[in-house]
Amino acid sequence: MPSDATNEATRRAWRELGFFCDRNDATNEWRIVGSVKGLRKFASEIRKYASNPANDRPSEYMHFGPSMNLEVGTWHQTEITEQWIGGPLTEFLRLATLIERSAQDNVVGKRIALRASFSPMSPYDLILDVRDEAFDPASADSTC
Repeated sequence: MPSDATNEATRRAWRELGFFCDRNDATNEWRIVGSVKGLRKFASEIRKYASNPANDRPSEYMHFGPSMNLEVGTWHQTEITEQWIGGPLTEFLRLATLIERSAQDNVVGKRIALRASFSPMSPYDLILDVRDEAFDPASADSTC
């Protein structure tokens, strides 16, 4: 069982990130939970990754979250698997725009599925879980 200090560090990391992310293998979903602002930060991080020419090689990647469980990486085609969200950098730019357009104040309380728009043949879905502005990303982590 993690110590109080470890749990507090994890909570702080989620809050700095601005959103919570986890994978549910029972439903084959990656879930990104955050306020509109937090989800737009997620989009911004994806855009930053996709805008870096050093990432334009297959298998380049970055991790999200204090447990580093979500991986976003460069691949030949788009895919959402138990390992990662993969695709060409141009497709990540498109994904960032999809997230920005999806995360709006009028959808607070909704879950938005992006697989059909980003990678329809993928075994996993990418779900945006839109919360109100008071949402604390650390509250979604049951481990701390």
